[in-house]
Amino acid sequence: MPDQHPNDDDREQLTANRAVRRGIFLLGVFMLLLAVCLFGAAGRLGWTRGWIFLAVYLALAIATGLYLWQTNPEIVVARSTPHRGVKEWDRVIFVLITTSFMAMFPVAGIDERFRWSSVPLWLVVIGYVLLLIGMVGSAWVLGVNKFAEPQVRIQTERKQTVIDTGPYAIVRHPLYAASFFLFGGNPLCLGSFWALVPAAVVTLVLIVRTVLEDQMLQNELEGYREYAGRVRYRLVPGLW
Repeated sequence: MPDQHPNDDDREQLTANRAVRRGIFLLGVFMLLLAVCLFGAAGRLGWTRGWIFLAVYLALAIATGLYLWQTNPEIVVARSTPHRGVKEWDRVIFVLITTSFMAMFPVAGIDERFRWSSVPLWLVVIGYVLLLIGMVGSAWVLGVNKFAEPQVRIQTERKQTVIDTGPYAIVRHPLYAASFFLFGGNPLCLGSFWALVPAAVVTLVLIVRTVLEDQMLQNELEGYREYAGRVRYRLVPGLW
């Protein structure tokens, strides 16, 4: 009888396939949730700016996913799979980040419904530039760091090591730095000044997370304290 047990390569392929399916499903759910938040709050489906935003966001997300699958498929699996050992304080922060990030979209929809904001076209264009920078920056980070999971933990089972190449040679938390461009870009793309309020909240929460995560890494990840001595800045070169 032939061996019916899958070998290591087969198991890895099965895990990768499951991760891809899960990633596609999660992206679909996320885009549907965005659409509900935007158009439900706006009270109408004929919001052209909302549809343009969704189309651009989806295109960038798909392009990022395809790029990562070619350059660093391990991060696709890691970010599509739940993990144990997440720090308790990060469970709270993760909820705050998620809720304040998602709040941008119904606020923008309500803003559109009542026409509170009058954002000039040139600012909308700047919003899309910020969105593009944020997406490209995130792809760059995820392309070089296979340990960039969504939640904070020490990845002992994955033999986590310090990454100090690419954007990590510039700042210690480049994924968060790229996220700030997204937070600023989304409200402007949607033509909403009021949506900048939850964008500011999620920015502040992410700064708090940066402080806590950086301290944890210095205390618990071998070699990180030395890396922090070489790369002085957490988020903004020359500033902090």
